[in-house]
Amino acid sequence: MEFRILGPLEVTDGGRPIALGGAKQRVLLAVLLLEAGRVVPIERLVDALWGDAPPEDARHAVQVYISQLRKALVAGGAGANPIATQSGGYALRIEPDDLDLHRFERAVEAGRSALAAGDAGRAADLLRDALALFRGPPLAGLELEGPAGAAMARIEELRLAAIEDRIQAELGLGRHVELVPELQELVSTHPLRESLRASLMLALYRSGRQADALAVYQEGRSVLAEEL
Repeated sequence: MEFRILGPLEVTDGGRPIALGGAKQRVLLAVLLLEAGRVVPIERLVDALWGDAPPEDARHAVQVYISQLRKALVAGGAGANPIATQSGGYALRIEPDDLDLHRFERAVEAGRSALAAGDAGRAADLLRDALALFRGPPLAGLELEGPAGAAMARIEELRLAAIEDRIQAELGLGRHVELVPELQELVSTHPLRESLRASLMLALYRSGRQADALAVYQEGRSVLAEEL
């Protein structure tokens, strides 16, 4: 069974999509996947579902949703119950390769190791494959309250850092001309990320566009002065 959170939440078994039920069950599964293998206290699940305005029977409601989610996963092909009850909370027990986030993190680590070893070609390939696992914003379409929202922000930060590393690898391969349009868009979207701006300046300089590189520097200086 494959769990995917790097985009809309999806669970498949042999390529066949699994019906997960309503929005509350999907939110619970999303939170359990963000903490896969670790116990998530019921209080955190309540927080993710209702934020600061939980109903009086919130704990019981979580238990009902968990029961329904278990049935959906088992019926979908999960085999033995994958959601364990432990220490006042619940833990989702899956293999590392079952979750796209875990595969992404391992591929990024391998790519960075290759980059550090001076193998820019392998690094670029590994990082490109890792980034291809994203099908859109993490858990797109779900509204998560509390710490779960911070976890989604962490995933987005990991994605941007992987993009920066992939660009470094491709600059090392001499692909500066091809990178300029992508870097211009990235800098426009993330004007305070100095690594992206530095990469754009380098790509422009190596493309023979020294004046444009200097203009990017001056723009970044103004942005930092105004914003920070």
